[in-house]
Amino acid sequence: MKMLTFRKKQHLVFLLCVWCLVVDWSKAEADESEGGPMEKTEQAALYSTIQGFVGDSWNGSYLYPDPCGWTPIQGVTCDMYNDLWYVTALSLGTMRDNSLACSETPVIRQELFELKHLKSLSLFSCFTSPNRYLASISDEKWLDLSKNLETLEIRSNPGLIGELPSAITNLTNLQSLVVLENQLTNSLPENLAKLTRLRRLVLSGNRFTGRIPEIYGLTGLLILDLSRNFLSGSLPLSVGGLSSLLKLDLSNNYLEGKLPTELQALKNLTLLDLRNNRFSGGLTRELQEMSSLVELVLSNNHLAGDLTGIEWRNLKNLVVLDLSNTGLKGEIPWSILELKKLRFLGLSNNNLRGKLIRQVETEMPCLNALYVNGNNISGELEFSRMFYERMGRRLGVWGNPNLCYHGDEIKNHRDHVPFGVNQCKAVTLV
Repeated sequence: MKMLTFRKKQHLVFLLCVWCLVVDWSKAEADESEGGPMEKTEQAALYSTIQGFVGDSWNGSYLYPDPCGWTPIQGVTCDMYNDLWYVTALSLGTMRDNSLACSETPVIRQELFELKHLKSLSLFSCFTSPNRYLASISDEKWLDLSKNLETLEIRSNPGLIGELPSAITNLTNLQSLVVLENQLTNSLPENLAKLTRLRRLVLSGNRFTGRIPEIYGLTGLLILDLSRNFLSGSLPLSVGGLSSLLKLDLSNNYLEGKLPTELQALKNLTLLDLRNNRFSGGLTRELQEMSSLVELVLSNNHLAGDLTGIEWRNLKNLVVLDLSNTGLKGEIPWSILELKKLRFLGLSNNNLRGKLIRQVETEMPCLNALYVNGNNISGELEFSRMFYERMGRRLGVWGNPNLCYHGDEIKNHRDHVPFGVNQCKAVTLV
């Protein structure tokens, strides 16, 4: 009798467990059918924001009833806060294959600034018709994003005109500000130094004018790229305070004056690209203190001077050295052979003279591109056939009227004859 009662109890417990599982499964199924646990106002703000960019015909509630769960929206990333989904990253435009493309007439709606936890905003190739889209956003709206926004990227928008709003500098949590290849004009905001948490500042490929503002305090900045603009004036001395900087690209502007001695403080810099500017005053000796440099590109400036003032052995990590068209004179110093890792050496279109050092073949084992064309280098090229084969068309020696090559080394190997150089005339013994 007791055994029978015990079995009945076991059966009842089993039925109860099964019932609980069925209820939990049904509840979960009901929850899924109603969409993810996203705050309704957040969801409405997200749908309206996207609709403003991609067009009114886009119906988010129908296409993506669960924008952060089972049917996520392309370019939208979410995270949980207090058991509710919130948008943390929004990427619009055709940056990725599955991203949402912007319409021909996108609109930046105010609901964008109601996304409470937005950390990253990216707009790629959205604005094609000229309009002052960014300037139309009030300072108060930018401030609404200041609490959380860490990344702001605005790329390849040919219709984006006007100035970069100074209110962007109130986004004091920004770690990455990329405003690349748009048509923004006028001067850069004076108070960029307020963005003390920046790690990357890229404002290249626009039409910015005026001077580079002082940027004291950006000690955590790793990348500074202001290339391909119309910036003028001298390089601010405060650039020497960017102690963490890895890459500095100010190429293709109208910057002038001497290279500041403060550059020597950039002990971690691997790239210094100042090509296509108007710098003058020669190569400052302080460059030799930048021992971490991998690429040094100063071509197409009015530097003048010579190569002998630099202790090249201090720059032993250099892989690329381009000093083409900088008004250099004198001879190529033997100390340049200390650059054992160098792969590219550009000295073309200067006023260099003397012989081309034969030992570059043996002492610079990594060198695979050498350009000294357009100088006054003279004498015989004394390289081996293997060197000519190694360099191929990457050996630029043309435009040196008194330079010739020794034909015996490359006899029957016409493909490796140095372009634009005559064979040395044989000396006739009497």
